[in-house]
Amino acid sequence: MTTSPLFPGFDGLMTLSRREGVDIRPTLLRVLTDLYVQASSHSRDEARQFVELASRLIDQVDDATRAAVRARLAIYPLTPIEIMRQLAIKPAHPDQPVPVAEKISVPPAELEEPRPLTDAEKRISSNLAMQPDDAAQVSDMFFRANGSERMSILHSLADTPLKAAPRIAETRAARAIEILEMAAFAADLENFTLELGETLILPSRIATQIVNDPGGEPLACAVRALGMPGPVFERVLLFLKPEFGSSVHTVYRLSRLYDRLGERSALVMLAAWRGSTMAVTRAKYRPTLYDDERQRARQAPAQTRPTVQPGSAPAVRTGGAGSGRS
Repeated sequence: MTTSPLFPGFDGLMTLSRREGVDIRPTLLRVLTDLYVQASSHSRDEARQFVELASRLIDQVDDATRAAVRARLAIYPLTPIEIMRQLAIKPAHPDQPVPVAEKISVPPAELEEPRPLTDAEKRISSNLAMQPDDAAQVSDMFFRANGSERMSILHSLADTPLKAAPRIAETRAARAIEILEMAAFAADLENFTLELGETLILPSRIATQIVNDPGGEPLACAVRALGMPGPVFERVLLFLKPEFGSSVHTVYRLSRLYDRLGERSALVMLAAWRGSTMAVTRAKYRPTLYDDERQRARQAPAQTRPTVQPGSAPAVRTGGAGSGRS
């Protein structure tokens, strides 16, 4: 299915619902809904794609996620009629009737009370670790999204059961914040990137992508995971990169994002960045088959010993001119 730029990356992420491991379908539905209600108008294709994606996820998520999505769409005037019917939302206008299904009566004796979760199940449900492939998909979706979509993604991550990365040690974080601020004053991008990557345990590729991102949201998320105070982050924005410091709008926008960004959202995204590097590393190496050496030896050309052609070897002299023989 082809999606419009309104829903970047959702074709790949929809496949995650069929994988074993972390169930991120509630996160996908929340992000999809947030992106849809932000626009004041939609084309016919956008509305159709929203219905196709959301209708599949609504029946597969938990009640809390379904209730949160229903609350968002109930006050949105452009909610498609199919989604309103699926979520049992009454139309806001009397001239837009929605057919009401007949009430299904179920005998009380047939209703089964849900079994209470054990302590172990509660810990597992609230502490789910992302698989490397899933983390790579989340990281790629975040980097390819625009500013408003990134804010929606970070807002949705705060309510997900995904496992967040552990906090950086307080003494290590305080030292790193001091070094990062001094590097920003000197506009030293190289040392800033190196210190950020080492402190957050990120490879240089991800750290460089975070610092060089033109939007600035990944940088805000990274230093928020580090626990950098807001005033220090504003000074970093003013001095680190000229394109940030010379734009009052950019500094104000990122400062507002930083104030609203929760620590858990930043740590979940940090876990996704770390997990994505494992997926890239694993993709570089394929398992070695038992007959690889045999196949390699079979394909190697046979080495032949050089042979001496007749007449090509130098003649061996047995005697000199003054040997005395006649």
